[in-house]
Amino acid sequence: MDIFRTKSVEQSIRDTEAPEHQLRKRLTATDLTVFGIGVIVGTGIFVLTGQVAKEVAGPAVAISFVVAAVVCGLAALCYAEFASTIPVAGSAYTFSFATLGEFPAWVIGWDLLLELALAAAVVSVGWSGYFASLLASIGLPLPGSIAGDDPVVNVPAILIVLLLTAILIAGIKLSSRVNLILVTTKITVVLLVIVAGLFFVKAANYTPFIPEAVPTPRVEGLKAPLIQVLFGVTPVAFGVIGVFSAAAIVFFAFIGFDIVATAAEETIEPQRDVPRGILGSLAICTFLYVAVSLVVVGMQRYTQLSTSAPLSDAFTAVGYAWLATIISVGAIAGLTTVVLVLLLGQTRVLFAMCRDGLLPRALAKVHPRYGTPARLTIVIGLVTMALAGFVSFGELAELVNIGTLFAFVVVSVGVIVLRRTRPELPRAFRAPLVPVLPIVSVLACLYLMVNLPVETWLRFVIWMIVGVVVYCAFGYWHSRMMASR
Repeated sequence: MDIFRTKSVEQSIRDTEAPEHQLRKRLTATDLTVFGIGVIVGTGIFVLTGQVAKEVAGPAVAISFVVAAVVCGLAALCYAEFASTIPVAGSAYTFSFATLGEFPAWVIGWDLLLELALAAAVVSVGWSGYFASLLASIGLPLPGSIAGDDPVVNVPAILIVLLLTAILIAGIKLSSRVNLILVTTKITVVLLVIVAGLFFVKAANYTPFIPEAVPTPRVEGLKAPLIQVLFGVTPVAFGVIGVFSAAAIVFFAFIGFDIVATAAEETIEPQRDVPRGILGSLAICTFLYVAVSLVVVGMQRYTQLSTSAPLSDAFTAVGYAWLATIISVGAIAGLTTVVLVLLLGQTRVLFAMCRDGLLPRALAKVHPRYGTPARLTIVIGLVTMALAGFVSFGELAELVNIGTLFAFVVVSVGVIVLRRTRPELPRAFRAPLVPVLPIVSVLACLYLMVNLPVETWLRFVIWMIVGVVVYCAFGYWHSRMMASR
């Protein structure tokens, strides 16, 4: 079995020209940047800032965001080089097929299916919570059986996924316009928080900027971080080590910029615009995260911050409770764009896998009117609605994190491989300091992965074993690479 057969860059690009599998090129660098901001700025900015400041980093949480942004930036440079060289749907899956071979590509594609499907469902459940809370604040509470902490069926989550699925089917440009409106709304709210909050900042709240380190309770069993099990390292809160530990947590607030690469095939000038979209969205979001974190720890002593709604509660504490409602609106807009872009990324990865025959090719047909993979979008929408409406996630959400980091590792390795195997390929964007930069990216991602609980690793391994079985039973035998031999 030749499971490491590669698909040439030229063949990948030729496959995008088949009429029945041809996506329409409608996106610009601005569209891609807005998509990136749309998926990155979500609950992280509205919740994570206060939670991490209070429990792990203190006022130095801003430094944690910068450290996390640097780690993301390393992977982003690798993604930018790949996406400009191979402007094809599928992101890390397509990049892996061209460098490491079919089986590694299947593994990363299967990994992305888990990451994006769970993420879209988890975020839509979060959206439902904010939406129900907003309705309750204006005197229109929803019954606990259809919304809230433990509903029988989470109806708002199902409805938002249904609406966004319809928008995605209707066309990539319509999706980008809806995303632009919602991103503008949430960025306006975030800027309002930053500007208004500056008037209530107290210098005393920044002292000490890096609180004295304290050991955190040792976690035992499957819930313990893998690094603790392997090396006996006990996590530390606060201090310099705490700042870096916090970076491992807030890193996940940046997850999503890689989805910009999945839209490369629908970009008018991908060689130029995809790197701009990836790096531009990451830079803008880094500024927003750092600014918000500095403001919120300046408004309120870090020990007094709320861990569930730090921004709105900080304004309530200074007598401006009406701003909490505006922040809730921004959070709803923010989560809507996250779900939209996650569904977009999911469909494009699956589209590439189906077009290659590793999954049923019939699903990869493009709608003749809308130019979108409508069949796949419907299937993914139904699966996400079922997950969001009926499944209680809990710690399963951490699978999103390990899946993303694994994709980053593979893409970073792939850049080194493609530089050596195809040095003559035209590269509109070249990541600097190769192979040093990709190697540092791999090490940084692996460090964050070993900080995840053992049970997350076990679930990830089980999912991968299932993927190997599916590949051996279907993917290998139906691959277009097999047919071309």
